[in-house]
Amino acid sequence: MLVSACLAGCCCRYNGKAYGNEPLRSLARQGLIEVACPETLGGLPVPRPRAEIVGGTGDDVLLGRACVLNEYGKDVTDIFLRGAFYVLEIVQREGIKHAILKDKSPSCGVYCVYDGSFKGRLRKGRGVTSALLYRHGVTLFSEDEVWGEHFLELLSIDDR
Repeated sequence: MLVSACLAGCCCRYNGKAYGNEPLRSLARQGLIEVACPETLGGLPVPRPRAEIVGGTGDDVLLGRACVLNEYGKDVTDIFLRGAFYVLEIVQREGIKHAILKDKSPSCGVYCVYDGSFKGRLRKGRGVTSALLYRHGVTLFSEDEVWGEHFLELLSIDDR
């Protein structure tokens, strides 16, 4: 199983902080899950300016119909795509079929992402990495599903 690195306690979010709960951190320490941050794998530093998808969702970015801009207007689409394809390589190499990803993220959003206005508004749709993984048959879960009733069920999934 792949897990967004920030959910497993890695301080890789745009603001240098992490999310996570102890069970995911423990699984990561034991090497029982793969952790990855597509944004840092693509080459973005920590901390970094916030970024949002402008003009659509991750699916639109993959189709070249939308872009990812940081809060200063710099186009970081190529970095987001590079990170997404790097994560896809990990998933394919390791035979991973399931991922727990950080919803609302321009990379990892499972059900929604910020709308590109930098005003805290959401739109339905996936982030860039989530969209790519979904297209390649990976089953996606958000962190809300992990913290909820499906947690034990998800942990019992054996990808390898």
